[in-house]
Amino acid sequence: SGKVEIVAINDPFIDLNYMVYMFQYGSTHGKLNGTVKAENGKLVINRKTITSSRSEIQSISSGFVMGVNHEKYNSLKIVSNASCTSNCLASLAKVIHDNFGIVEGFMTTVHDITATQKTVDGPLGSCGMMAVNIIPASTCAARVAGKVIPEKEKLMGMASLVPTPNVSIVDLTCHLQKPPKYGDIKKVVKQALEGPLKGILSDPYSSNFDAGAGIALNDNFVKFISWYNNEFGYSNRVVDLMAYMASK
Repeated sequence: SGKVEIVAINDPFIDLNYMVYMFQYGSTHGKLNGTVKAENGKLVINRKTITSSRSEIQSISSGFVMGVNHEKYNSLKIVSNASCTSNCLASLAKVIHDNFGIVEGFMTTVHDITATQKTVDGPLGSCGMMAVNIIPASTCAARVAGKVIPEKEKLMGMASLVPTPNVSIVDLTCHLQKPPKYGDIKKVVKQALEGPLKGILSDPYSSNFDAGAGIALNDNFVKFISWYNNEFGYSNRVVDLMAYMASK
């Protein structure tokens, strides 16, 4: 992107040689358009040497979502960019809450296959193999409610894991304090994605509000739909956060 020069990658779960292989051949995004190799214990991509480590991170107390609470960042060196679902949900919920007030809401993400799922049927709790089942699951994304809405327990959420390789949906149903018409909601979201949330609540893919898919039972009870690329889209927000941290 030109914003960030990558000098080190830490991944406690993947060794260097397998990291090279994953860069070369991605099942979702295809083959790398470039060169990658392991050399002297380091990762070399397009002749750029990157230090690789496998250190365990015990805990990360501070999480930031671009466009929501990133301006609260100060001098911390290790932070979390939350999750792909959190980034999709939080940016949309912030716009809705700031303009109309969310009294309470429930979020369901229809999420593609994750790394923790089983490839074959397993014990109770695994809920069957990932390729042929829709699997109810918990999600940490609702924890962003504290970053969007000061009052606790205003948003809750769950996930339905589906057998697709990439791209997910946030389905957010809210009881609103102010009773807007759905057309007014669309205008406010459009203003946000063209203004303060440009590039976040729109392309490139971390939270794409689907104005045509939403529906209102009445002016106070509204369903919102937003799509997100949970791999590439989320990665864009990680880069944005790193660039913001470097500017401080």
